[in-house]
Amino acid sequence: QAVGADRVANAVAAETFYGAPAIVVDFGTATNIDVIDEDGYYIGGAIAPGRQLMRRALFTGTAQLPEIPLSSELPQHPGSNTRETIRFGIDRGAVGLVRELVECSAGKYGCITRVVTGGDAPFFSAALGLPVTVPEFTLHGIRIAWSRCRD
Repeated sequence: QAVGADRVANAVAAETFYGAPAIVVDFGTATNIDVIDEDGYYIGGAIAPGRQLMRRALFTGTAQLPEIPLSSELPQHPGSNTRETIRFGIDRGAVGLVRELVECSAGKYGCITRVVTGGDAPFFSAALGLPVTVPEFTLHGIRIAWSRCRD
């Protein structure tokens, strides 16, 4: 009851399309990591701010830092100006955050399948080598759950 419907929908879709256990990483406004056990049940996860939200927080929470657009490329080196240092800090930091959360979750639960979805999925899929990118994954989960409720 305390888990958002989107996270339950992701668990339903993961179990249906890929089997279980699995980890779903949904990159939107927030970065959601959902762990599904071997029986297809949602057992836990993590919520962290997405890259755009991190950028907005720096812009609105500081006096002089600009808001910068998302980039599809992962910065390779520390920046030499404010815009580049923000990109390096946020983008590299977000990749490290997700890597740690996924590795920790996979280590604890033995999850093998990793499903990547959401608007920022292409960036993270490329940066982390997470191979499965599924558009509209949550909507598929809602459709599947709805059809199961009707049967």
